[in-house]
Amino acid sequence: MRTFVLFLVFTFSHYLTQAQIDSSLFKKSTVSTSTKSLNMDAIYNRPFMLGTQQHVSLGGYVEGNWQHMATNGVSLGHQFQFRRMSLFMASSLSRHIKFLSELEFENDPGELMEGEKMEIDIEYAAIDVEINPLLNFRSGIILNPIGAFNQNHDGPKWEFVDRPIAMTQLLPATWNNAGAGFYGKQYRGNWMLGYEAYLSSGFDSSIIHNDRSKTYLPEARHNAARLAYIPSGRPLFTTKIAVRQNKIGEFGISYMGQTYNVFMKNSLKIDAPRRLDVFAFDFNVSLGKLNTNLIGECAYVKVQVPSSISSNYGSKQFGAFLDIVQPIFKGIVMTWNASVVNLACRFEYADWNLGTFAVSNSKIYEELWSVVPAISFRPTPQTVLRLNYRIQQQADFVGDFTIKTKGLSLGMSAYF
Repeated sequence: MRTFVLFLVFTFSHYLTQAQIDSSLFKKSTVSTSTKSLNMDAIYNRPFMLGTQQHVSLGGYVEGNWQHMATNGVSLGHQFQFRRMSLFMASSLSRHIKFLSELEFENDPGELMEGEKMEIDIEYAAIDVEINPLLNFRSGIILNPIGAFNQNHDGPKWEFVDRPIAMTQLLPATWNNAGAGFYGKQYRGNWMLGYEAYLSSGFDSSIIHNDRSKTYLPEARHNAARLAYIPSGRPLFTTKIAVRQNKIGEFGISYMGQTYNVFMKNSLKIDAPRRLDVFAFDFNVSLGKLNTNLIGECAYVKVQVPSSISSNYGSKQFGAFLDIVQPIFKGIVMTWNASVVNLACRFEYADWNLGTFAVSNSKIYEELWSVVPAISFRPTPQTVLRLNYRIQQQADFVGDFTIKTKGLSLGMSAYF
């Protein structure tokens, strides 16, 4: 995979070096990344796509940070982290046919501490065939439209260094699969309505057979074979409907479900089919003259777990987050004419087991909550410098909040 990725980067770099293209065509648009659009448009609503005319467009984003965290009073001290760099490449193959890809170098500190390797992945690579505004076909490596964050996750769009816990440790962001399906949008006045529906590869039994001793959907991301193979032989179905009122905001409802385990072998039934179903709701609204922005998402997960497995493996899970972002300054700073300073706060919660112990029938407390106040400075809409302070507590199975984390993070993210 890494050799293939490096080959792609070299090929496109060589093409752009040799091509006789007017440099004015590469001029970046200063259009804000908060333009009125749906979350489903996030893959194309990026600066490198705005105002360009060349055959191949290149762009991307980068983010890194410093942090000083302590868990139960124990700290690793000062840490510098290069989180990720993504490279976008897009091309209009012909009228009504376009291609977009995203290559990502990801260096997740949590996974590296658990022994994982740094990753270079093809996060997205799909061809769109535009038939009608309400009927368009997409095929390739797609981002499944469950919730909003899974598609709209670029670092420069957020006021927080860390991604939402519920959307990364309860749901498997960024959740991509090989698949195909249809999408469309309809506009009328200040209203927009959009939908997506895909069949794709997806989950496997690693969501319950893993080293974490719990039901954990993100474990399926480590199975690169999912881009070519569905263990159960039954595709993952994902669909979303979103509506936006330009003066208020966007609301979305989404679902994904699949039989995740191998239940047939050599035409013989070896196990009972077990399903995974996820329901999500998301919103992004702006309130009043103060332009207070509320961004939130919640997800409910239901997994059919074998009766022979421990009750520690949850059959029901729930997680949510809410970001409150309040601009406190807009104006000129140095040479930047549209600078913004925001105060923000994130509230998040995740429960990996909504069940009860089989013997005592008492509640299982495998849950986490956190509060993250923040201040951010945006010299331009496409660059953000952010300072966060995390207060977090995590409970064990019996309800003792024994893991307490506090600390500072200072990071920057920008499109290029």
